[in-house]
Amino acid sequence: MSKLQTLGWDIGGAHLKAVLLNVDGELLGTLQVACPLWRGLDNLSSAIHTVLNSFKINPHQAKHAITMTGELVDLFANRHVGVNVIAQFVNQLLVQQCQFYAASKGFVSIVQVAENTNCIASTNWHASARLIAHYRSDALLLDIGSTTSDIIAIQSGKVLSSALSDASRLQEDTLVYTGVIRTPVMALGQKLLLDSVETNVMAEYFATMADVYRLTGELDESSDMAETSDGKGKSLQESARRLARMVGYDVEDKPLDSWVQLAFSCRTLQLMQLKAAVLKHFKPNMPIIGVGAGSFLVSVIAEDLNTPYLSIDAILTSNMPAFKQNSHALAICFSAYAVAQLSIMANQT
Repeated sequence: MSKLQTLGWDIGGAHLKAVLLNVDGELLGTLQVACPLWRGLDNLSSAIHTVLNSFKINPHQAKHAITMTGELVDLFANRHVGVNVIAQFVNQLLVQQCQFYAASKGFVSIVQVAENTNCIASTNWHASARLIAHYRSDALLLDIGSTTSDIIAIQSGKVLSSALSDASRLQEDTLVYTGVIRTPVMALGQKLLLDSVETNVMAEYFATMADVYRLTGELDESSDMAETSDGKGKSLQESARRLARMVGYDVEDKPLDSWVQLAFSCRTLQLMQLKAAVLKHFKPNMPIIGVGAGSFLVSVIAEDLNTPYLSIDAILTSNMPAFKQNSHALAICFSAYAVAQLSIMANQT
């Protein structure tokens, strides 16, 4: 029987991320698909079929390495139920060739999922850090995603954080619930600076950080998949209209430049929040590795801390000369890439 390709899957509550590797572990493709899982499992089914069709592969033609955060959505009564339902659902869709990532326990089969849900739930960050630890013995991995940010220290080739649950990680500042797309602007703080005047922020879901980073010009269009807060478009003018509402204005009340500057004020607050968490884990001269849709912010934080910044493709290229660069797509889908590579490594031992 010939060796199979490996598909890595990161099943989130809002996005499905997938990476295809050949039998030698070489990258063949990456894809992120919108997947509003809270609306029902049919959305996950549709997203999975979109990936399979895009990669032109039948599920039985590949092994499947899976990590997830989608168990958090309110479709499920709790995380334990969510992990089990998702695992059973995808195992059936992908013709039972699935391995589920369970942090330090490695990979488990579908029959072992129920007894390992605490290690499977929301441990995609662990897969990312564990793979990085193969290439960099000491580093700080900062994954700024659409919704959350993970801060993971790697020392002497090992993942330092022993906390696995979201509750513990929130307490340790290894999980910060802020991202560059879906985070509501009102979560940044109670005040913003508009035209040098400090103003209170409305506690309303009028705008998100995607509006902010469209206005700063830093958000890659391929990452911008989430619906807007008002269900309308994503132009600069529409983004500014939503952001203006956060401080009690209509977009017509001021020139566009004022709303751009307000966006940079939001950016500053988010960077301050992230940097405060990073400093709890950072050591002088520790290189910072950036992944995720918000990796553009990681380089800013590294520069501010006067420490080296390493992109993920730079690390992989230096360790695998044949690696084909696809910087932005890989940064977004890195957890899916990590579980795929870790699965191949596990099957080689």
